[in-house]
Amino acid sequence: TEADRLSLLSTPIIQGCLRGEVSLPSYVAFLREAYHHVRHTVPMMQTFRARLTTGREWLAPALDEYIEEEQGHDEWILDDIRACGDTTDVRNSRPGVATEVMVAYAYDTIARRNPLGFFGMVHVLEGTSVSLALLAADQIQQPLGLPDSAFSYLRSHGTLDQEHVRHFQLLMDQITDQQDQADIVHAARVFFRLYGDVFRSLPLPQVHNAAEAAGVAA
Repeated sequence: TEADRLSLLSTPIIQGCLRGEVSLPSYVAFLREAYHHVRHTVPMMQTFRARLTTGREWLAPALDEYIEEEQGHDEWILDDIRACGDTTDVRNSRPGVATEVMVAYAYDTIARRNPLGFFGMVHVLEGTSVSLALLAADQIQQPLGLPDSAFSYLRSHGTLDQEHVRHFQLLMDQITDQQDQADIVHAARVFFRLYGDVFRSLPLPQVHNAAEAAGVAA
C-alpha cells in the first residue's frame, strides 16, 4: 500500500502543515472531522467483535483491549476544540461528506464484506498518526500560539499509536488466510483514498508560515 500512503501524505494541507503553513480555522476544521470519525471507533470495534465467526475467536482479546483503550478519545477532541476558543456545538453537528463516506464504508466493510477489513482502517489512521501527529502538533502550535491543552488528541495519539502499531504488526502476522489478507489490503487502499479525501476537504490556510506569522507579530 506504499503508493496509496504516499498519495495521502501528498495532500496539500498535510504538505503545507509540514512547511509550517497553518491557520486556526484549518486546525479546528481538522479536529471537527476527527471527532466525527473517532466517535465511531469504539462502536465499530464492538460491531466487529460481535461478528467474529468460528475460527476467529482468538481476535476477541485484542479487540477488547483496543476497545478499552479507545474509550473517551472523542471527548479529548472536544476538549481540544474548546481550548482553541471554538464554542461550536460540534457534538450535534454534521460531519463533512468525506468523513461521512469514510465512516459509512467502514461500517459497510464490517457488516457486508469482511469484518477483518476494519484492520485496513486501523493501519491507515494509526500509521498516519505515528508518522505525522507529533510533528504536526509542533508545527501548528508554535506559529498559532495555542496552549498544550489544544493538542491532547494529536500528542496522545502520536505516542499511544506507536505502541498500537507494534501490536498491530504482531496481530497481522497471525492472520494467514489469503482472502483475509487480501481484504485487509484492499480496505487499507480504500481508506488511504477516503482519509485523503477528508484532508482534501479541509480549508487550506490563508496565511502563514511560521516566519510570516512572526513578522506580522513584530
